[in-house]
Amino acid sequence: MKTFTREELAKFDGLEGRKPYVAYLGKVYDMTGMAESEHGDHFGHPFGLDLTDEMDEAPHGDNVIFEYPVVGTYKG
Repeated sequence: MKTFTREELAKFDGLEGRKPYVAYLGKVYDMTGMAESEHGDHFGHPFGLDLTDEMDEAPHGDNVIFEYPVVGTYKG
């Protein structure tokens, strides 16, 4: 499994055909197909970042992210 740095993860911003990845609790998830994600973010939360600290702002629990495939680990 690939280990992503902050710089590597940033390349997966969901824009211009790039995959939308996010890190959460040390794992990297492929968010392809997530609703409201066509502009490089999901309701203002950009792809290509570690969203661990931002999950508390979400109107849903972290169980939603666990529905997406893990593609690597994150070492910011």
